[in-house]
Amino acid sequence: MITPRELAEAYAGNLEIIRMQTKGLTHADSLLQPPVRGNCLNWVLGHLASSRNGLLKLLGLEPVMADTQADRYGYGSEPVTGEGEGVMRMEDLLAALERSQERLSAWLERATPEDLAREVDLGWRKSTLAAHLFFMYFHDTYHTGQTELLRQLAGTNDKVI
Repeated sequence: MITPRELAEAYAGNLEIIRMQTKGLTHADSLLQPPVRGNCLNWVLGHLASSRNGLLKLLGLEPVMADTQADRYGYGSEPVTGEGEGVMRMEDLLAALERSQERLSAWLERATPEDLAREVDLGWRKSTLAAHLFFMYFHDTYHTGQTELLRQLAGTNDKVI
């Protein structure tokens, strides 16, 4: 069974991949649209930050984004197709991810078995907090993987991992 510390390290591993995949890219690069259905790097980073923001709130921790910012990148939100209302700078999205990692790791370091066994109502279903944390890690990993292709869209033609 995965421990809270291992889960914190797994989330941190995703953040390290994001750092590597965004290194050297500009905010303008983050707005480049894929030629197929999908979202740009800015939306993916914002969606990750928004998802982690919701997780922090569920844990009773201080969020890293205002609700209006998180909503712009939430599930089912409109694609980011360029500069526009609510679109955050890539640097600010990366900073929000960094802060979310600090808060999430600190919480997981002190999480008790009772904390993890607590039932949470997610609106569409009930779950234990442990199961939801793991599902959200899966979700985090899914979108982290998208950053590799979106880096290449910016013309890097490199391999960072």
